[in-house]
Amino acid sequence: MNDKITTTLPDKLIDYLRPGAPALMLTTGADGYAGSAYTWVVVMDATRLRFAVDLGSSAMDNLQRTGQVAIQIMGPGDVSFLVKGRARRIKDRIEAAAPASIMLWEIDVVSAKDLSWPGVTTTVLTYEWPAAQREAMLSMEQTVYAEMRAEMRGFT
Repeated sequence: MNDKITTTLPDKLIDYLRPGAPALMLTTGADGYAGSAYTWVVVMDATRLRFAVDLGSSAMDNLQRTGQVAIQIMGPGDVSFLVKGRARRIKDRIEAAAPASIMLWEIDVVSAKDLSWPGVTTTVLTYEWPAAQREAMLSMEQTVYAEMRAEMRGFT
């Protein structure tokens, strides 16, 4: 296993997250145990990520209580990272996700740990939408990523 930990996001992770990607959001519950939820993530710059959080979810409660989050990202090839940091709410609702009530949060990166193993390729985390909804959901997902990237500084 690669134990390299950095305080900024490596280029291969930035490149993967630039268009947006699904990920796992990890928070700590009031009981002290980890909880996970699927999320969408976009990179803002080498020290910030934005991610989606369901309004009223336990993840939202955990974020409001602790401000701590970890985002696990699994991409093609050797893109496998755990990014930890402090989170803050940016927007109460991502309009492109309507009618779902999804908030926009941002993480200031404290650490990015490369979880890849030499010679091992992980399967990319993807969402598979039902056939009848696939095109509409993929379009909505791209619109969500665009809204999440709004006001980006440093990357286009």
